[in-house]
Amino acid sequence: MNKTNHLSFLPFDQEQLDAYLSKREGETKLGERIQFEITDKTDSIILGISEDIGPRANHGNGGATAAFDAFLGKFLNMQSNQFLSGESISILGSIHASSTSGDIETLRKRVAELDDLVIGTLSQIDFSNKQLIVIGGGHNNAYPIIKALSEHKSLHILNIDPHADCRPLEGRHSGNPFSTAILEKLIASYSVFGLHEQYNSSAIYDFLEKHDCSATFYENYLDGNDLNDDIEAFLQEKGDAFGVEIDLDSIEGMPTSAFTPSGFSLQEIRQALRKLSKSRPIYLHLPEGAPTSKHEKSIVGKALAYLVSDFIKSSKLPR
Repeated sequence: MNKTNHLSFLPFDQEQLDAYLSKREGETKLGERIQFEITDKTDSIILGISEDIGPRANHGNGGATAAFDAFLGKFLNMQSNQFLSGESISILGSIHASSTSGDIETLRKRVAELDDLVIGTLSQIDFSNKQLIVIGGGHNNAYPIIKALSEHKSLHILNIDPHADCRPLEGRHSGNPFSTAILEKLIASYSVFGLHEQYNSSAIYDFLEKHDCSATFYENYLDGNDLNDDIEAFLQEKGDAFGVEIDLDSIEGMPTSAFTPSGFSLQEIRQALRKLSKSRPIYLHLPEGAPTSKHEKSIVGKALAYLVSDFIKSSKLPR
C-alpha cells in the first residue's frame, strides 16, 4: 500500500492497544471493547493520520503528527457503559508520513503522494451503514477523504473553520483541499461556517461566490447570530448525504497548527456536532490538532475524545 518509504499504513492491533490502555479493577474501558476488524456489528470506523507535511506545505506550523496519539490515550480509557460500550467501534489503524524537512515544492509533492495513500486505504472499505471518523494530520486530508467517498455518492460538505481552505491549486497543501475538490467536481456543495473575516483573502471570497458556496462568519456570531440556527438550515436543505469537517483551529485556545485566541468554545462545537450527528453524516474529519507538550497533548486528546464520543452516540442507529 505504500507509495514511497516515507509513507506507511499501520493497522491497529492488540500490542498498540495495550500501550495505551490503563485497566482498573471493577471498571471496563472503551479500549477493552473496541474492535480491530470491521464486522457486521461495526457502526463507526476510526482512521488516524499522523502527519504535518500538509500544514508545513501551506507555510504553517508542524505538530499535527501528535493528535491521533493524544486521542487514543484519552478515548481508549473512557468508560464503557450504557451510553457507549465500544463493541460497534473499529479502529482501522493509522497513516504515517515522516516529518522530514524539505522546501515547499518538495513538501507539496509529498502531500500529493499522501493523498494517494489515503484514497487507496479508504477505497478498500465498504462503508454501507458505517460512518468514517478521521482524526489527526492537516486539513489537506479532507480532499482524499472526499475523493474516496465520492466514488459512492456526491456529498454536501460542511466545514466549521476560521479559514475556507480554498487557496489556488498551486500544489497540494492544507490550504486547498476544498478548492481542489470543488474544481474536480467531487462534491454536491460546500458550506463553511465561522470564517474569520480578516483571515481569508478577497480572492478566496471571490472563489466561494463564483462556485455558489455558503459561508457564515464568526463575527456574525459575536453580534448575536446562532450557530445552531445555521446548522438547522443546513440540515433542512442538505442533510441527506453530507460530511462534517471540524478544524480544531475553530476552537478558542486549542493547541493547533493555526492557534486562535478567539473562536468557538469546545462546548459550542460539541453542541453543534451533536446536532449534526443526529442526521447521521457519512463522515467526520477532525484535523489540525498540534500539541507540543504533555499538557497540550492532554487538552487535544481529551477534546478529540469528547467530540468522537459525541458523534458516535448522537449518530447511533437502533439495533
